[in-house]
Amino acid sequence: MTLRVGLVSFAHVHAAGYAALLREWPGVSLLALDPDADTAPAGELRGAAMAESLGVELAGSAEEFWARRPDAVVVCTENARHRPWVEAAAHAGAAVLCEKPLATTLADAEALVAACDAAGVLLMTAYPVGFHPAFASLTRSVRAGAIGTVIAATGTNNGGAPIDHRSWFGDAALAGGGALMDHVVHLADLLDVVVPAPAVQVYARTNRVVHADRVDVETGGLVAITYGDGTHAVLDCSWSVPPGYPAWGGLTLRVEGSRGAVEFDPFGERLAVYSGDERWQDYGPDLDRLMLAEFLDCVRTGRRPRSDGAAGLRTLRIVLAAQRSAELGTTVPVGGS
Repeated sequence: MTLRVGLVSFAHVHAAGYAALLREWPGVSLLALDPDADTAPAGELRGAAMAESLGVELAGSAEEFWARRPDAVVVCTENARHRPWVEAAAHAGAAVLCEKPLATTLADAEALVAACDAAGVLLMTAYPVGFHPAFASLTRSVRAGAIGTVIAATGTNNGGAPIDHRSWFGDAALAGGGALMDHVVHLADLLDVVVPAPAVQVYARTNRVVHADRVDVETGGLVAITYGDGTHAVLDCSWSVPPGYPAWGGLTLRVEGSRGAVEFDPFGERLAVYSGDERWQDYGPDLDRLMLAEFLDCVRTGRRPRSDGAAGLRTLRIVLAAQRSAELGTTVPVGGS
């Protein structure tokens, strides 16, 4: 059976990659909609021009899009605009893959999760890193007791500034925050799997050392998370990777146990190629492809995805607590809005 998949908005930097994969996916029919294309700054490829460059069909209106009765919808709008499209998809009975973070406020995130639950439709949060085979190996090792009791973790997620490609990432109203909102969620999602207890408190510091003249959000930060079992994690997130660097950035995670440690570097599989300038050629798995494969399989089988709406809520609560901590300059509990 052919799955009718809809892609809502080319606003997110990941939308083009998802479209390119889904366009060629066996058993999938793709239809895109770019409802907010007219609001994008001049020079950013959106709407019909973007659809043409990707070779995908573009609906002329929301009415046309929903009339095609998608089985599943991938929501790639600006962060603050996720809720109405997820709710519309739930109302239409379509499964949803929502870009991270689920929303910029806890109220919106809880509402869209509730809408999907009430409609009985699948909701998955777009966290691709957890689908790396090495992370599955790490998880099995930790759960088997290979490193003893987990006591601490350190993580990094540093990249180039997405404002170079989509300016709305630097707009607090649309993005909900900068490097904290953009990068902490990925590491929080991995720790959500590895640490058996929930996060209970957060202390964070942020700065705007880089790109200060271009954004009104933080571009760097350190986040310390305490979990209910006493495990501590420290995360380094930033948009500090300069233009011209051989790669977009990277992510690492080290988990410390009472009898050992394990490290995860999902973007470390690469070749350094020298031909005038240095460039890095990745040869590791395509994490977006693995994530989409999980989503489509869940749509077909009805099983629950690993990174579901509840996971998206838990990780968003950590980020919101980090933002509040940075604002107040003190430790704050996880769970408030």
